[in-house]
Amino acid sequence: MLLFRERIPVGWLPRIKANLPEVLVDHAHLERKAATTALNLEKYHQLYPKVEELNAIAIEELEHFQLVLNLLKRRGIPFGQPHPSPWISGIMRSVRHGVRQQVIDHLICCALVEGRSCEKFQILSRVLTEEDPELAEFYGGLVESEGNHYATYLLMARGIDENETDRRLDFFLDLDARLILLPNPQPMLH
Repeated sequence: MLLFRERIPVGWLPRIKANLPEVLVDHAHLERKAATTALNLEKYHQLYPKVEELNAIAIEELEHFQLVLNLLKRRGIPFGQPHPSPWISGIMRSVRHGVRQQVIDHLICCALVEGRSCEKFQILSRVLTEEDPELAEFYGGLVESEGNHYATYLLMARGIDENETDRRLDFFLDLDARLILLPNPQPMLH
């Protein structure tokens, strides 16, 4: 797994636990966006040979979206408006222009999102075991998938240019370390 350079802030988990309905709505939107992102990556000619892998990710993310929608329905939580994530926006603003640079950066950003999701889902799976076993099991069931998506995106970037990917990964890990510490009063996964 990614060796992040900064831990999740201490205040994140209590805010998440105190606002699980809002977090589940946020999670639904994240899964929907992850599916569309995988499909949008297919526009890059460097990834044409990876279209089937990207489709598989998109399908899996849509399945996760449906699972979260099912959770919302069972719990009587209405699906609502998405809120922009300052962390994701901050990461994505650093994607360079120029097709080769853009695709590498875009893939690294996707890897970071999936890596942070994997990390946070592991935490939620562990800490919700007693107070919400259904949700703990749900998050535990997503960990492997998020880790696989992280690895797939990073391998795709390295397949285009390993040295440039490693150089940009270093940049984005530094950026992540700064952005994750920025205050975010919204109860959201990222």
